[in-house]
Amino acid sequence: MSRIAIIGAGAWGTALAIVLGRKGTHQVHLWANELEVSESIARNRINKHFLPGFILPESIAATSDLNAVLDGAEIVVSVMPSQHCRGLFERMAPGLRPETLFVSCTKGLEDGTLLRMTEVIGDVLRSRKFTARVAALSGPSFAKEVARGDPTAVTVASIDGEVTRAVQHAFNDSRFRVYTNDDVIGVELGGALKNIIAIAAGVCDGLGLGHNSVAALITRGLAEVARLVVACGGRLDTMAGLAGLGDLVLTCTGDLSRNRSVGVELGKGRKLPDIIAGMHGAVAEGVFTTKAAVGLARKKNVEMPITEQMFAILENGKSPHQAIEDLMTRAAKSEV
Repeated sequence: MSRIAIIGAGAWGTALAIVLGRKGTHQVHLWANELEVSESIARNRINKHFLPGFILPESIAATSDLNAVLDGAEIVVSVMPSQHCRGLFERMAPGLRPETLFVSCTKGLEDGTLLRMTEVIGDVLRSRKFTARVAALSGPSFAKEVARGDPTAVTVASIDGEVTRAVQHAFNDSRFRVYTNDDVIGVELGGALKNIIAIAAGVCDGLGLGHNSVAALITRGLAEVARLVVACGGRLDTMAGLAGLGDLVLTCTGDLSRNRSVGVELGKGRKLPDIIAGMHGAVAEGVFTTKAAVGLARKKNVEMPITEQMFAILENGKSPHQAIEDLMTRAAKSEV
């Protein structure tokens, strides 16, 4: 049996543990930052804090001891919030080995450096004098539906075909279908940037706007995400796939989307700090990614008007009504 370590016991990390644990061919070790989470799983087989209502298979062991989780791990799956990725990998680095496979399931960008998560992992592990064998897993996948066993399709990307095939084999089953891709840039940026557009979609809903507005937002949001992906070296066709259009539509329209939910509350007039305080530890990655996305777009000289307006709302408290007015009254232009 292969030994897999999952770093991060939020809803998504726990759902992935269920996917891997139900196969019966892995020893899954789930690390929780919060002691009460690991104790709840050990005692009741349920993550009551982040994913209540789902029984974890007996093959999953949960702990808050980072060294114990990493001991002998052949695959390390990182599912921590993006702002904690570097710090956690720096803590983990002494116990990591060159032959280990790393799977990043965090959809975000690092503030300041503007790096994608696989780049952060590679940056940290180069200090250990080895090149990380790393892949990014992304696609339309709400944690609750994955945990429930609803048919789900995702994609895993790496420049190393051996890594993608190994990760595909580890995760793939009759309810969780994994496709492979070699466009790491497109897969990661698609997964990170769609969260910003999802907040904007929620704002539309919170303002009481209809389907026309959301359809336009999704379409033009995909266009600006694709522009940045291509400018960064990713492929346009990736944006038509699971990590692009698929994830964008899900996150912009699904009621389980935390990013969309934040936008709904913003549209209703609530202040961002109050919204975040009411999330009880859950993370809406788009809130943290927007600033980095704006920085990356400016660095690449890419126009991203929706992202710019979301930055103004989140960072500067701009009125959502005014943001929409500014978007709609921009100079007329060709769609292509």
